[in-house]
Amino acid sequence: MSVFEHPGRHRVAVLVRHGLLPVELGIPHRVFGSARSGGRALYEVVTCAVEPGEVRTDADVTVNVRHGPEALAEADTVVVPSEHESEESWTDGSLPGPVAEALASIRPEARIASICTGSFALAAAGFLDGRRATTHWDAAERFRRLFPRVRLEPDVLYTEDGRVLTSAGVASGFDLCLHMARMDFGVAVANRVARRSVVPPHRDGGQAQYIERPVPEPGAAATGRAREWALARLHEPLTLRQLAEREAMSVRTFTRRFREEVGTSPQRWLLHQRLERARHLLERSDGSIDRVAADAGFGSAASLRMHFQAALGVSPSAYRRTFAGQGV
Repeated sequence: MSVFEHPGRHRVAVLVRHGLLPVELGIPHRVFGSARSGGRALYEVVTCAVEPGEVRTDADVTVNVRHGPEALAEADTVVVPSEHESEESWTDGSLPGPVAEALASIRPEARIASICTGSFALAAAGFLDGRRATTHWDAAERFRRLFPRVRLEPDVLYTEDGRVLTSAGVASGFDLCLHMARMDFGVAVANRVARRSVVPPHRDGGQAQYIERPVPEPGAAATGRAREWALARLHEPLTLRQLAEREAMSVRTFTRRFREEVGTSPQRWLLHQRLERARHLLERSDGSIDRVAADAGFGSAASLRMHFQAALGVSPSAYRRTFAGQGV
């Protein structure tokens, strides 16, 4: 008998281990469990463990898990949160036998994702060899020593390398799950989930983790007005100098302040806002590709196609065929 009870839905298995952070279990259930299109649930999410039964957490509660590792063999996506009972004491980068066996049962075509130091389990199982990955910044040096074959990117929120994805910490687990929902069912579905969860609908995976960022001096001007101004004018050509002038700053000071507050450069932020606008228009409007390109500020259909292909790996037309009408 199948662990999953709803044919046609994307099957997500969350593998929990002793020392689980309860919040990390809640993230995939919240994001995937609330994703809908036309009132129809798009995912089925189940929790599993190496052995069904009571799983300890790092709080004063336990989790009673019904399903064993057989769920991993059926899942389309597997999510591995962190655990804080053994990961922090690893010295040789090897997994306990039962956990290794459970992870080995994942289907070759399934997508695999980790939250926070759950990346240690994926690396120890060999899923990250030769791939880009991230983990919590505080564990980055230990990760690098244990898994030298992994291309660690310790400063980003999340990574995607083929079918394997990793996130940096608790909050970036939300970012990663929203990213997967966006890739599966489009920006409208992901934005609806984000609104219900009261979290930002999109933070770029390349955005830096919050590692001892300098706090702007009291009374220093922020860049929020410039961002708000730009969002209302994405269809227009916008320059860095124009954005800086909105805050009465030099370009150099504005760029520095922007990085401190947003975690990425103004140019990269602007490109991602244009891409999000284009995706929304492709999903929710019937305008031509030229019209979408103009309304999102790309200037030409050729420019939109180039940036869309680079960011998403598909053409605007293919994206529209896949996601038009989702999230209605």
